[in-house]
Amino acid sequence: MPSLAVRDRQPELMDDPALDPAEHRRALAGLARINRWSGSAGLLWPPVRDLARRLGRPLRLLDVATGSGDIPLAVWKLARDAGLPLDITALDLSPIAIDTAERSATALGATVRFAVADVLADPLPGGFDVVTCSLFLHHLDEPDAVTLLGKMASAGDVVLVNDLTRSRLNYGLVWVAARLFSRSPVVHADGPLSIRGAFTVREMRRMAAEAGMTGADVRAKFPCRMLLTWRRPG
Repeated sequence: MPSLAVRDRQPELMDDPALDPAEHRRALAGLARINRWSGSAGLLWPPVRDLARRLGRPLRLLDVATGSGDIPLAVWKLARDAGLPLDITALDLSPIAIDTAERSATALGATVRFAVADVLADPLPGGFDVVTCSLFLHHLDEPDAVTLLGKMASAGDVVLVNDLTRSRLNYGLVWVAARLFSRSPVVHADGPLSIRGAFTVREMRRMAAEAGMTGADVRAKFPCRMLLTWRRPG
């Protein structure tokens, strides 16, 4: 096991634009299974639900770096079952990921809009009640992560960031989960690399402060995760 005292971000196979499309889709499917097992949507749902109940209108939600869209689609299903209308827009750089997400939304009958966008280079659309980002910040160099947090804070009234937490225990858990829930060699390789590149709770708090997210709450969540919650003052 590598030393995890210091963050060590290495290039991941999923980030390679030359990745074979079939392998990309296979990896997306494996990651979606891991997300279901780890309850990623369940981390985001309580604050989304509580705000949606107070609004008295459809809640506007932006999901940043959505991947296969499995997490916003799971949140949409939870909201549908609770009788709470959501207006969801989800963005990702990868056309393959967006195509996969759109196919899943069609099969589900979900009214979620997906679009290809570079969330680092392009401005984020604004006026959202909630902006979410799941399992993406650990792919970024720290200055880019801080920049993205600041852009998310400008785009919405509430920001929710669900990401991995770096620790020796989590490294072992992710190594096992990657092999239990996927046969994709991409997932097998990238899972442990993701933990090596992940932030700690303390590092995430510091980055949130640098991004101007005063009062952000960052808490460890089982398994292997943390949740950053920030609300615009006033």
